[in-house]
Amino acid sequence: MKKNNVVGRNVRRLDAAEKATGTATFSTDFYLPGMLYGKVLRSPYPHARIISIDTTEAERFPGVKAVATYQNTSREIFNTSATMTFTVPALEPVLDQYIFDNIVRYVGDEVAAVAAVSEKVAEEALKLIRVKYEELPTVFDPLEAMEPEAPDIHPSCGAGKNIPGEVVKIPFGDVDKGFKESDVVFEGRFKLPVQKQAQLETQAAVAQVGVDGKITVWSTTQTPHPSRIILANVFGVPESKVRVLNPPYVGGGFGVRIGLSAKAEPIAVALAKLAGKPVKVVYSREEDFIASDTRHGGYVSVKLGAKQDGTFHAMELKGILNTGAYCSFGCETPGVLGAMGLAVYRVPNQSYYGHSVYTNTTPAGAMRGFGNPQAMFAIESAVDMLAEKLEMDPLELRLKNIMQVGDPWCLPYPCQSTGLAECIEKGALSIGWEKRSNLNQPGAKKLKGIGAGVGTHVSNAWPFCVDYDNAYVTVQQDGSIHLAAGVPDIGTGTSTTLPQLAAETLGVGLGEVSLTFADTATTPFDIGSHASRTCYAAGTAVVAAANDARRQILEYAGDFLNVPPERLDIKDSVIYIAGRELGGQCAGTGVCQTGENRNSVSLRELAYHAHLRNKQFIGVGRIVPGNAPPWHAHFAEVEVDTETGQVKVLKIAAAHDVGKAVNPLIVEGQIEGGVLMGVGYATSEEILYDAKGKQLHNSLHKYMLPTAEDAPEIDAIVVEASDPTGPYGAKGVGETGLVPTAGAIANAVYNATGIRFYEIPLTEEKVYKALKQRI
Repeated sequence: MKKNNVVGRNVRRLDAAEKATGTATFSTDFYLPGMLYGKVLRSPYPHARIISIDTTEAERFPGVKAVATYQNTSREIFNTSATMTFTVPALEPVLDQYIFDNIVRYVGDEVAAVAAVSEKVAEEALKLIRVKYEELPTVFDPLEAMEPEAPDIHPSCGAGKNIPGEVVKIPFGDVDKGFKESDVVFEGRFKLPVQKQAQLETQAAVAQVGVDGKITVWSTTQTPHPSRIILANVFGVPESKVRVLNPPYVGGGFGVRIGLSAKAEPIAVALAKLAGKPVKVVYSREEDFIASDTRHGGYVSVKLGAKQDGTFHAMELKGILNTGAYCSFGCETPGVLGAMGLAVYRVPNQSYYGHSVYTNTTPAGAMRGFGNPQAMFAIESAVDMLAEKLEMDPLELRLKNIMQVGDPWCLPYPCQSTGLAECIEKGALSIGWEKRSNLNQPGAKKLKGIGAGVGTHVSNAWPFCVDYDNAYVTVQQDGSIHLAAGVPDIGTGTSTTLPQLAAETLGVGLGEVSLTFADTATTPFDIGSHASRTCYAAGTAVVAAANDARRQILEYAGDFLNVPPERLDIKDSVIYIAGRELGGQCAGTGVCQTGENRNSVSLRELAYHAHLRNKQFIGVGRIVPGNAPPWHAHFAEVEVDTETGQVKVLKIAAAHDVGKAVNPLIVEGQIEGGVLMGVGYATSEEILYDAKGKQLHNSLHKYMLPTAEDAPEIDAIVVEASDPTGPYGAKGVGETGLVPTAGAIANAVYNATGIRFYEIPLTEEKVYKALKQRI
């Protein structure tokens, strides 16, 4: 097997110097001459009709240049999450939002916006807008929202009372028959919290509208090309008149910026159109908490049946999720919950039923893991409880039932690779699984426990959603390489790994490759950075484009060296006859002469030779990706203080089958970041509401986000079960660190205390109360 020169190596990130020195540009840094500053007036009520809105005083306030409301802005309906660009044929996207509306549906909903010469002026002007509201009935729990007497948040919205879109149903085998034939059955319902992404950079956009009507938007979006489509629809202009780009970096995404950044882009554009000047809109941290998408909270029910020998025979999974005031990804997230939940174990009889529900709370949308963490907390808890009923070791039960290559499953693509068994083996060794029954001394006040959780995920959204990629690879006249790809770098290392793939394919050094990315004016269409897809799917397009350019290079070099192209190879930017000693290159940038004695030619020389003969090597990659399941096994060691109820996570052993680690250090960083978010999901993070629908956790001070001091020891274990569909065998990894973590921690807490929790996060209050009730 040919050894890789660039792929698989820990090369330094190409954005490292800019970010380390503080010279990298983010949307919040961006400035244009004459730029104004936009601020948003938000609803104080969870559900109300605007009876009147008077902006006269605000418009007269010195320094104010524009005030936008539902009365003077576009009335084109849309969905901020980009589902209008993602939804596959035969399904209809749920469109339920305007830039501003005369009905507000949660505390924080947009009422109006002001553009002024400074942020302070804009904030003062907001206070001068007079709004009269008629309060409307409210509902905050998804189960209550489906009751007949609940208020209609969006009348005639979908499949049922406050249910947007369609109910997701996944049948597989005969579930009723499966449970009748099962010897042991577990059944339970689990409650999930609302979690926030808490990314470093808040939602932001800078918009400029030219005298010709062309719109340019610099923003924090994870999907520049789909966002351009949405904005073109909202403002009634051709897509060719809209440019969307990152500037070029994004301060974290985690799903909250798929599509529009909580309306920052359309609000900035609307204000720019009214004012005739560029406008910058940057949300405060409080706005980011209360008015940008969260993870879906809700309920997941699991019924799991097995034979006496531990063979799983039937599973029924149900998910009812709280999508908040607007649908966002409320149709897709329940689908991923069901599809991923049913894909981990080999169960001949399975079914899933799930949907989301409108309530008068902050909209829920995409967050790292996208429904999968909700599923796996419930399923992995159920597996452990079934193991106890069967008197089996939980790992033995998992190993007996995990999916294998070629097994039939519910997903619309085959399972062609899995390293899950190896992940379980290596994770168990790291955590010391064999010691879990002898961790505590009698009478100990602090109890230790060890638990496990496993799972799978996707490497992109196809075939569930629209998902395709394009890339250009251009060989410059000096032999250097320029790569153009439409995906952003949201901190995941895209701007390093994609050039690594191009360099490996073309046989050049990484330093020879430059990259243009995340700009609709200079890159071909790409669906964006989400769904753990960037390295896998966009990388596949990059490899295809590089191979196209490579083919052209070798064909030209074949004529140049008077040998068939198939005899040639490229290494270190030199095209050479395989099997012959390198030599005979011309020096400098002059024109080389062909000849039978030439064994090689540098790419620099060949590109310039082609240039003088009116030719350039330009490779194009156009792909619809396959899909490859990444696999993961997490093992948690926890300590529970029985006097305070505090759960301290001591260690997570996180073993991940990533197919091929294109840059192992970046892969480990993604795993570690996902694990820590999973620790927060399991132990501390949640947004609660008061009786009037106001968010109680609206700042980093109030929201219990794990810090560096709370981080456990994390052993990121990379397993490489190469997948034939991925670039050099790679699979997705961006979301996977979060998927099984809560299940592993909850199982560890049970191992420590003997108390099973059906609700997360495992806060001190919940755990202390349960400990006292047991006494």
